[in-house]
Amino acid sequence: MALIDNKLNPKTIPAFAAVRAFEAVGRLGGIRAAAAVLGIDHSVVSRHLRHLEDFVGVALIQREGGALHLTEVGARYHGRIAAALAELALATSEVRDPGVNNVILLWCVPGFAAQWVADRLARFELMWPDFHLELRPTDVRANLIAHEADVDIRFYLDDWPPDPGGRGLRYIELVRPPIMIVASPSVAASLKGKTLEDLLDLPLLHEEHDYQWRAWLTLNGCKRPLPERIPGPLLWHAHLALGAARNDRGLALASTFLVDADLKAGTLVEVKIPHTEPVVMGAYAFVTREDRWTTDTILQFRRYLQLEVARFTGAV
Repeated sequence: MALIDNKLNPKTIPAFAAVRAFEAVGRLGGIRAAAAVLGIDHSVVSRHLRHLEDFVGVALIQREGGALHLTEVGARYHGRIAAALAELALATSEVRDPGVNNVILLWCVPGFAAQWVADRLARFELMWPDFHLELRPTDVRANLIAHEADVDIRFYLDDWPPDPGGRGLRYIELVRPPIMIVASPSVAASLKGKTLEDLLDLPLLHEEHDYQWRAWLTLNGCKRPLPERIPGPLLWHAHLALGAARNDRGLALASTFLVDADLKAGTLVEVKIPHTEPVVMGAYAFVTREDRWTTDTILQFRRYLQLEVARFTGAV
C-alpha cells in the first residue's frame, strides 16, 4: 500500500485535463478533432499537450508534412493511458444509476446518416413513441465508453483498421453493400470504350483518402500499378463527393444506400466498365457499449435497423 501511495501523488500523476486531451488527440488523429469532441478551443488542447510533454520529459507527438503522429514512446504511453481512461469510464458506468433513459444519442458517418438513416428515424419514433433519437452526423468515431453517444454507425473497410469493436464494446455488421461507380449522365456518356486501367486517368472523387478507390481497383483486378496516391480531389464527406459527381466533376464510389434516390431520379447513373463489377469492400457497423447491448432502447433500435436494411436490399 505504501508503494502505491508513493506513486499516487501530484509529482507522479499528470493533470487529468492534459491526459484526457492527449488520449483524444491520439485516438482522433488531430488537435482540432480532439478539441471539437472535448468542447474546448484547439489552442487549449495544444497547451495541454505541451504541459504533458514537459511533465513526462519526452516528446509524445511529432509533426511530419503537416500531419500529426504519435512518437514511438507516445504510442506506448497512449495505449496505457487509453486503457486506464476506459477502465475509469467502465467503473463509473457500473456504479452509476442510469435511471430510465429512453433517449438514444446516435453518431453516424455523414453520408449514410443523410442519405439513408435520417429518413428512417421518424418511422422508428412512430413505432416507439416513448423513445427519442438524436442523430449527429460526424466523421469522428464516438467514444462510447466515455458516454459521448449510445450508438455509433460508420463504414469500416475490410483491410483498414481500426476494428469497430474493443474492450467494453459490442457490434454487428448492419450490411455489407456492393460498391459501384456513379457519375452524372453526361460524364457517364463520355466514358464509352474506357477500360479498368483507364480509370486512373479519369477524375476520381475521393472522400478523406484514396483507400476506397484503391480497394475497388484492386478487387476488380486492375493490372496497372497504382500510384502512391491515386490523384483526384478530396471531398471529405460521401455526400459532398456525390454532389461533385452530380455536377460533372468526376466519378464517385457509392452503394445504393447512398445513391438510391439519385439513381431513381436520374441525377446519377451507374458507370459500367467492361470486365468490372460492384464489389464488397467493408461493412456499416452498429456499435454500442456491451452493457447496453440488450437494453430495450438499443435492442429495439438495432432490430429496427436490421429489418430496414433487409427491406431495402430485398431480403424480406
